[in-house]
Amino acid sequence: MAVIQKIRDKYAKLAGFIIALALVGFILMDAASGRFGELFGKDSSVVKVNGEKVDAKEYAERIREYETLYELYSKRQLDDAAKAQLHDQALRELVFEKLISKQMDELGIQMTKEEEKDIIKGPYPDPMVQQFPYFMDPKTGQFNAQALAAFEQKNNPFFAKPEGQKALESWETVKTYVKRNYRIQKFSNLVVNGLYTPKFVVDRQIKDQNSMASVRFVKVPYTTVNDNEVKVTDADLQTYLQKHAALYTIEDPTRSIDYVSFDIVPSSEDTAKAKGTLEQIKNEFATTNDAESVVNRNSDEQFVGAYVTKKSMMSAYADSIMNMPSGAVFGPYYENGSYKLTKVLDKKTLPDSVKCRHILIKTKDQANVVLADSVAKQRIDSIETALKAGADFKTLAAKYSEDEGSKNNGGEYDFQLAQRPQLSKEFGDFIFDGKSGEKKVVKVSNDNYTGYHYIEIINQNGIEPTAKLATISKSLFAGQNTDQAVYAKATAFAGKNTTAASFDAAVKSENLNKRVASNVKVSDFTIQGLGSSHEIIKWMYDAKLGDVSGIFTLENRYIVAKLADVQDKGLVKLDANTKPMIESLVKNDKKAQLIKDKYKTVASLESLSQTAGQPIQQADSFNAQNPFAPGLGYEPKAIGFAFYAGFKPNTVSEGIQGQDGVIYMMVTNRFDSNKPMDPMALNQQVMQTQMQNKNYLAQTLQEVFRRNANIKYNASMLY
Repeated sequence: MAVIQKIRDKYAKLAGFIIALALVGFILMDAASGRFGELFGKDSSVVKVNGEKVDAKEYAERIREYETLYELYSKRQLDDAAKAQLHDQALRELVFEKLISKQMDELGIQMTKEEEKDIIKGPYPDPMVQQFPYFMDPKTGQFNAQALAAFEQKNNPFFAKPEGQKALESWETVKTYVKRNYRIQKFSNLVVNGLYTPKFVVDRQIKDQNSMASVRFVKVPYTTVNDNEVKVTDADLQTYLQKHAALYTIEDPTRSIDYVSFDIVPSSEDTAKAKGTLEQIKNEFATTNDAESVVNRNSDEQFVGAYVTKKSMMSAYADSIMNMPSGAVFGPYYENGSYKLTKVLDKKTLPDSVKCRHILIKTKDQANVVLADSVAKQRIDSIETALKAGADFKTLAAKYSEDEGSKNNGGEYDFQLAQRPQLSKEFGDFIFDGKSGEKKVVKVSNDNYTGYHYIEIINQNGIEPTAKLATISKSLFAGQNTDQAVYAKATAFAGKNTTAASFDAAVKSENLNKRVASNVKVSDFTIQGLGSSHEIIKWMYDAKLGDVSGIFTLENRYIVAKLADVQDKGLVKLDANTKPMIESLVKNDKKAQLIKDKYKTVASLESLSQTAGQPIQQADSFNAQNPFAPGLGYEPKAIGFAFYAGFKPNTVSEGIQGQDGVIYMMVTNRFDSNKPMDPMALNQQVMQTQMQNKNYLAQTLQEVFRRNANIKYNASMLY
């Protein structure tokens, strides 16, 4: 004890100092990588918009908001595709908000207290408020303002429950979104509604619609000039790009990769395992009297027990299975990614669809007693008696039925045989097993409600043989050994081929399938063909041209990539992807000039046709507004020239460079249809044109503001 105490006394201060130093280091490391990273030289923004930062924390909060709204309103679980879409939406809207926030402030665009109250609690609140699940009337499916008022009451006991707390948090998220979006919408409306369509624009549209022409023409195709007659240099290509800069300017930087995918596919060992599992339980399945339990215990898909027809089964093995007797088992067989065993439980002749009508009197609703059983039975019996005496079914259904889905249309329903498993058993058994014209009182009891139905079978269609099937399904997937073997192959490839040259050589020597992902933006969250790929995109914007990646793990595959191209903002680069297209366009320009020089002294279309060996063609009665003319095709330059006042009828035009050749034409007729337009129709066209322009601007407003902005993404913080 004395020795231990001596050590304590001697080294206590030193130990304390070491612990304190470690804690400080830990805090500094966390700060450098977290929200205080900029104190240590690290940029914590995900994007800078004209120098103004969008912080990673703000971005993360917006994503959480959108994910909450998605799950709340779509009632679906988030998958990778949905997440990628929400990330992209969050980023785009944060950028847009930064672009317009200063202008909104300068214009004084705010939300008043009255407006806030109106869009949340007014007579006609925002659609997202109206669709909030807790404000929907369960019977009508419509918005219930009283439910909103009750929900927002202080000391609501519902909020003490976990689900109540979650609902309250979701409601706060909805209000935040609605209020923020309202202000942005005010700004957008201000811009869009400021758009005006002058009358002279509509007058010109009408004039172009009514201006008609017919032409005869000769088209000399570019293919009449051999490629070896024109030489295209890189300088020519660059000049073409600069001349057409508006068409070939890249607004957002992009990256392109070549990659090899090592796909994880089931091996013969995996196949034997899945098939063998079914072979082991086949005898039990064949002899059991409780097929449902055997299915639910052994299958990847739960028991359905539906009656199916040969057509509705939608299986390549339908003939074999439908021809088996009750009790027989078919399989194992492979279909849709799984091995299966199917047992025929029962065979019947049933209709594939039924039209019926009913009146429902409930005794219980969600386990809550709403009416005594004896009273309900007496009421349904009275309804049956009245109907037998000639009472109108629709009138009684509207007055007494408690099925909100059918009471206002005479209690009628059309059901397909495939829907039978979703119906209450007693209801489904009667309408499908009964006969057209039968009527009956049926008592139903399930988890949703208990009650009495008076049912009439109106008609049954498509009566044919059916079978009730039970299927055990085992998905075929790659096992651990298969996964490890594929990973080892990917590891070996990545380890040996760390340069662009060795990557390309290995792809060729090993006969691997090299795939391409082109023009990936830093703000993208998916790559076509790969799906959600944020780690790959992050690497692409950190890597240098020619770098080879390590292994990326995606669903059922391992990826090794090479950064094949870097395209910065500005004119598109001339590379293996873009050069052939630009070269073809420049060749056509040069060929067009050669053709024009060759036939610059054209006396008539007939002589040109004979000299060039091309037929005289005709395009009749086209108008000036449409860039396409029957017989001529899509040729906006030629069509525009046909209406040029300086081009006199019955004269041959100069050579007009078209899409696939040089066009020489003669106007044979030019006239105005002179269709009179009454003032009301003119006003409607003005309004229609204005609406079209406003709709277009509303849809492209974000892109309009982005076009002239300086937007810089930070890939290291974005993913």
